Amino acid sequence: MKRTMNLILGSSLLLAGTCMLAAQDKAAGAMMSPPKVLVIYREFVKPGKSGSVHEKAESAFVQAYTHAKSPNHYFALDSQSGKSRSLFLYGYDSFDAWEKAGKASEKDATFSAANDRASIADGDVLSDADSTVMGYREDQSLRPNVDIAHMRYFEISLFTVRPGHAKQWDDLVKLVLAAYDKIPDAHWATYEVMYSQNPGHTYAVFTARKAASEIDQSFTDDKKFAEAMGEDGMKKLSELEGSAIESSQTNLFRFNPKMSYPADAWVQADPEFWKPKP
Repeated sequence: MKRTMNLILGSSLLLAGTCMLAAQDKAAGAMMSPPKVLVIYREFVKPGKSGSVHEKAESAFVQAYTHAKSPNHYFALDSQSGKSRSLFLYGYDSFDAWEKAGKASEKDATFSAANDRASIADGDVLSDADSTVMGYREDQSLRPNVDIAHMRYFEISLFTVRPGHAKQWDDLVKLVLAAYDKIPDAHWATYEVMYSQNPGHTYAVFTARKAASEIDQSFTDDKKFAEAMGEDGMKKLSELEGSAIESSQTNLFRFNPKMSYPADAWVQADPEFWKPKP
């Protein structure tokens, strides 16, 4: 499957705090806003084919994008929980921008041929792959702008809302927003799945972490959240979760620079991570 139009779908949404990428060049080290459209390509890796084996296959894509000087930057995440899989994230300002990026890539015959060859080699290490397209929900996000170039992990939670329970979901989100707004370090970006898994009923929340130690700190934030909600608020939240949410899951992913084609600003901000010396 070519990564020109069929980009990427990730597998999870979260309700902690998340920050998303902006796949355009911006000032090095600057805070970045979530893209309006997020395309995620998800690859499930065969047993024994993760790590350096998958990285070697993916390097062909990175080389193709680099040689073509493609403006379509992306970065990769490797699963730290659940099935062995990698996510590749692309961000766009609009669906029109996504379409134009795909058409521009398809016009480059050399790039398309290199991309096709990379897809064949990559397919040998994969057991499955799929893609999802999401739209940014600013109204369900909290302090979403982050210095993504210096982040190392994403906690991603996926929430599937029961049909006919959108109102309860909205009420739940408002409760959570109000409580976490009192916790200065809390931040996240929420996306609604528009194409692929249960469109219109699935929400993804991304939380960026600079280090695993921030996960330890999040337990303290959970206590602060419960205090901010109060006993009545927690009871109301539990009721809304029971009525609105059909299923949920949270997974941890680690950034993989070897399988990424980052924007120049990211490389300038942290060259040792994004372009490590051999």
